[in-house]
Amino acid sequence: MNIPELLAPAGTPEALDAAIAEGADAVYLGLKNFNARMRSSNFAYSQFESALKTLRRMGKKLYVTVNTVFEEREADRMYQLLKYLNGLGPDGILVQDFGVIIMARENFPALKLHASTQMNIACSRGVNLLSRYGFSRAVLARELSLEEIRDIRKNTNMELEVFVHGALCICVSGLCLFSSYLGGKSANRGMCTQACRRLYTPENTGDGAYYFSPGDLQLMEKIPDLCEAGVNSFKIEGRMKSAEYVGTVVSAYRLVLDSIGAGNEETEKAVKKAAGILCNDFAREKTVFLFNGEQDISWLNPGQSGGTGIPLGKILKVKENEKHYGLISNNTLLPDTGDTIRIHRADDTLRVSHKITEVEDEAGEIKSRWVTIPPDFRAGDSVYLIQTKSMTKRYPKIINIKPESNVRGPGRDRAAPPMPPPEPGRQHSGNETGGAVKKTGRKTADLGEGIYVQVSRVEDLYTLQSRRPVKAILSWNHRLYTRLTGKNKADLPFDTHDLIISLDPFLPQNLEAELAQDMAGLADRGFKYFIMNNPGHFSIFKNLAKKEITLIAGPWLYFFNSWAQSFLKANGSSYFVSPLENNRQNLERTFGSPAGRRQVFITVYSRPPLFRIRSSLGSLYNFKKLRDSQDEGYMPVSSPAGTLVYPERFFYIADKIPFLKEAGFKRFIVDWSSEPVNKTEYRELMNAAGTDAVSHGASRFNWKDGFYRDPEKP
Repeated sequence: MNIPELLAPAGTPEALDAAIAEGADAVYLGLKNFNARMRSSNFAYSQFESALKTLRRMGKKLYVTVNTVFEEREADRMYQLLKYLNGLGPDGILVQDFGVIIMARENFPALKLHASTQMNIACSRGVNLLSRYGFSRAVLARELSLEEIRDIRKNTNMELEVFVHGALCICVSGLCLFSSYLGGKSANRGMCTQACRRLYTPENTGDGAYYFSPGDLQLMEKIPDLCEAGVNSFKIEGRMKSAEYVGTVVSAYRLVLDSIGAGNEETEKAVKKAAGILCNDFAREKTVFLFNGEQDISWLNPGQSGGTGIPLGKILKVKENEKHYGLISNNTLLPDTGDTIRIHRADDTLRVSHKITEVEDEAGEIKSRWVTIPPDFRAGDSVYLIQTKSMTKRYPKIINIKPESNVRGPGRDRAAPPMPPPEPGRQHSGNETGGAVKKTGRKTADLGEGIYVQVSRVEDLYTLQSRRPVKAILSWNHRLYTRLTGKNKADLPFDTHDLIISLDPFLPQNLEAELAQDMAGLADRGFKYFIMNNPGHFSIFKNLAKKEITLIAGPWLYFFNSWAQSFLKANGSSYFVSPLENNRQNLERTFGSPAGRRQVFITVYSRPPLFRIRSSLGSLYNFKKLRDSQDEGYMPVSSPAGTLVYPERFFYIADKIPFLKEAGFKRFIVDWSSEPVNKTEYRELMNAAGTDAVSHGASRFNWKDGFYRDPEKP
């Protein structure tokens, strides 16, 4: 049996030292831009180049994260970064943006591409699509079971990477809009503010809890199963974690991996010893998440704090001398100089990690101690111990160069070469270079201009008759198949030519065959229009290329640049639904020509799902609405398929339709799929759409301000 690679996070040079010293085979790290952990320290170019040289000599591998989306105005910077990496040749780059795929394949085909978990790859069709574009590895979504991983392995030859330890997102990999909705700090831009870890209070009660904060993944005992399943790389999450944490976790998993092949008894001993090592990682409660394929939600404990560490209680008093001090009382454990604590504001609006520089004991019967704290915290704020000074180890340094050392870094001397979209009916070939294309044979229908309306129930199609849209969009689920294709099909208020089927953005392996069969059946019965929202959907419709169908790239494919648009068009997309995170300026830059703008749908009304959770949380949620510390409301809606969390405030830019029409955009979507359509509200909205009437209290999302931009970064 081949022993998989042990892949460790390196958020800092110190974490890199710890990972290698404790036995990691490879590390992944980010540079200063275009990576999904922009809040971590990341590496200066000089540090990266030094690390790459040293690790090569040691026979270790280094992967670089380039796993965020880029806007049209950033294409030159992305091109220069890829050119820089191409000259150095890391062992792989992790990518999310389809535009990076095309930019790399057209200009730097030697770069080894790995699909980031942000790309939402959860089935073999998605893996194999990327294989055709030269990818060598896919990082699978974390929501998969062991059986699904085994099934993917049976249907692809590409390397598979699986997370085995670390923090979890409650939202399906790559489909979270929560942080972006709150203020433009998008997970797709590496700026996630971890809305899942916040305190939420059910409406009409005073009992707050951490309803969206899952435990930490730990698949230590499942390592033999994953080895047998054919996984190529075991990934540890943690580029925001300390070097001590990284070293501890790597040492534990190294112990287990080294026991594989020595017999079950030896492996069981190693697992038990490793579990003891991990007791000291100061992290959250551990879970195997959905690995066993069960609808068990024990991985979610609303009573546990959203942070990590050992609770030390609350700050009792605050005083200021030359430094800011907080008084902590705990009969069993008090932090000392050199220890690291995490402090949470009482209203949960701020969390900060802090290394204590001075302590002073307070006299009294109860053990109390003054410790240095940041000035932003007050009495009543909670304190957690996340690392002790005694845990600190000295590891051999991998990098022996100062960050400010002169190195070339990505240049600024050349703009990205233009990347025109492929001609209609033609497709980029992932197996060829230099812009080679091949015919797809797909015809493009001319969809009418005006307002389209999306719903999630067949019953709502009848309500749309009061103000009939150009076409209706129906959010797909398997239960609709009989209703749309059975003997009562003729009773529907929209025929097959007036219905667009919008596919769910999460396509797990256990639903792949069912969805492919459903889509073939719909195409056979005259349905012609489909919105794709997952990389696996491309493969499904490729098999239907001879059908007269029109494909629309959906908003969950996250195309924010013309390079990504080119990838989508190459795979059969004739039209494009702008991502909900997009902004007006970037939309106009991406689709600069009149012809390009006529291909675009713009959503002007929606309650977008901010979290998309694979498990049904209905047994935990016996309430209809939650509120956060800023009194924003959120509505969890559970079904057997999972849970969606919607904002109370809806997204609304329907008053911008006159301006958008003047700019050349002709097709708009009113998305009512989050709830049943109310006839009165629907008519009022349709009457207001296209006028300059502003909907007060609604959200503009990122439409005006765009993604959050750190003023200290270029």
